[in-house]
Amino acid sequence: MKLMIRKDSKGTLTGYVPKKDLEEPIISMVNPGMWGGLVTLGNGWQFDLPAMPADTPLPITVEARRLPVTEE
Repeated sequence: MKLMIRKDSKGTLTGYVPKKDLEEPIISMVNPGMWGGLVTLGNGWQFDLPAMPADTPLPITVEARRLPVTEE
């Protein structure tokens, strides 16, 4: 699934899913550098991001795998 990652005017990382016209803040990251790990959006959706260099410029659109939402 395509995921656009950018920093908003306040410096907060956000994820935008064009197919769903959905933009949410990134509220958690498994890896401190974000790339090659799991990120969680404000609505609970989780994405597995591809491995990329830590200095990858933003905004960028990547092909990320959306993980199923698990009920706890």
